[in-house]
Amino acid sequence: MEWSLSKMNRIEKAKTGISANDLRALLPEYDITDKEQTEELLALARAARQPGWWSQYSEVAPSGLLELIDYESAASAVSQFETMFVPGILQVEDYASAILQAFYDEKPTAERVAALVELRTKRRDLLNSENPPRFSFVLDESVIHRRVGSPAITSRQFRHLVTAAKLSNVTVQIVPFTAGLHPGMTYPFEVVQFEDTPDENIVFIEGPRGDDIIDDPEEVRDYLGSFDRITTLSLDPSESIDLLDRIAHEMS
Repeated sequence: MEWSLSKMNRIEKAKTGISANDLRALLPEYDITDKEQTEELLALARAARQPGWWSQYSEVAPSGLLELIDYESAASAVSQFETMFVPGILQVEDYASAILQAFYDEKPTAERVAALVELRTKRRDLLNSENPPRFSFVLDESVIHRRVGSPAITSRQFRHLVTAAKLSNVTVQIVPFTAGLHPGMTYPFEVVQFEDTPDENIVFIEGPRGDDIIDDPEEVRDYLGSFDRITTLSLDPSESIDLLDRIAHEMS
């Protein structure tokens, strides 16, 4: 194929798709000559090279976030631990807007905030899409005691969490202050898993110096282990929802 090593790596790591012409040339090398199967694979290759809906936000959103959304769209499971705020994919518009205006950059324009809020809103669609990933969210108790925007906005956000937790593929748990010290106290993280290719699992970390995506299999397993340990210290899903519901009513 006279490919460079970097091109081979990008295709194998799913950083870029393979062109239909390249695939057509390669298939006979894999003894795939059936016309119907060939056309099916070519159609998949063409579809894979189409930009995702999130690409239209490349001018306003961090590249790391867009890469994360890309990974999530193909995931079988997502496990996220959050220390300060409700996870972005679960945020309602007013809650997201308050956070973005306060933390995204020094003086975000109204247009940029609106575009980023829209991005988060569309990202929520994955929760109840066809064959969605399994989502497991664990929130530090500080998240549910932190007012964001106003009591009414925070209450509305927590009521939305209660509603989302009723989806069959979504679990929300709270790790209480009484759990004491635990592996997630340093910073939030998200593990994205792929059922057919576990060695391609990744960890997304959002930090003060920017976003970081870790794809080293051993490190990813360590984060999954940490998430499991945090989960064992958390309230069970039913207790967590009751607590969220109570706090939402207290703030309304």
